[in-house]
Amino acid sequence: MERGYHKEHLLVVDDEIEVAKVVTELLSSLGFNVDSENSGKKALQKIKNGKYTFLITDINMPEFNGIELIKNVREEKIDISIIAMTGYDKDYAYMDVINAGANDFISKPFKIDEIEAKISRILIEKRIRDELAKLSITDNLTGLFNQRHFHNKLKEEVNRANRQNHPLSLILLDLDNFKKYNDTYGHLAGDRILAQAGKIILSNIRENVDTAFRYGGDEFAIILVEADKEIVLNTSERIKKGFEKGDGVTASLGFATYQKEMDANDLIALADKDLYESKNKNNK
Repeated sequence: MERGYHKEHLLVVDDEIEVAKVVTELLSSLGFNVDSENSGKKALQKIKNGKYTFLITDINMPEFNGIELIKNVREEKIDISIIAMTGYDKDYAYMDVINAGANDFISKPFKIDEIEAKISRILIEKRIRDELAKLSITDNLTGLFNQRHFHNKLKEEVNRANRQNHPLSLILLDLDNFKKYNDTYGHLAGDRILAQAGKIILSNIRENVDTAFRYGGDEFAIILVEADKEIVLNTSERIKKGFEKGDGVTASLGFATYQKEMDANDLIALADKDLYESKNKNNK
């Protein structure tokens, strides 16, 4: 049965090299990608530089023990699941390990099905948390992110553009004569148009690069990272044509490109001004 373990990258940390080797081989036999390290300090550096999804660390290690490693990883706010292991469980209470930031605790020696069960439970819980987090920032009707996430994401990208001097642009879009369409054909038909709008927008932006949001009732926003004016113009044109091919209403778009020392509100105001001018042209 496909368990998806190949997607997980584990780091096993134990100062006893032979123990680390045995644990690594056990986990590799289940299909996990596994590396090992015999030093807490070296492990911390590896975690900072790597893409590990799991840390399985011994508690009793010299110089920099497992508790210190776990606390440091959590202080770095690294998204990683942690299982602490020790052959001296009497020295540490379960809650000591959990309070340090571990997801679970296992006593050595352990059986392969025991550690697999713990990893599997953690993966299921993480998947549920991720799904709930996604639902909280997603607009159900269009499948796009919602307004709350838009403001958080835009602030994040503006701060990044300020720090790294990366190009950043924003498109604001709203549907032409949507109220009239809603009044004529009813709210269910209007909902279908909004759902269709989400699909049109997603199909005309760069996957895993640009991010689209339902900004208001019939208003939408698109954050384009690493995007100069030329990319924004091309994206806007594709979206406009997508709406023209649809079986509902057309759309007006406005955009703004980030300039040094702008904040998120400045970028929104500039794009909103361009959208207002665009709508006036379309209504003439």
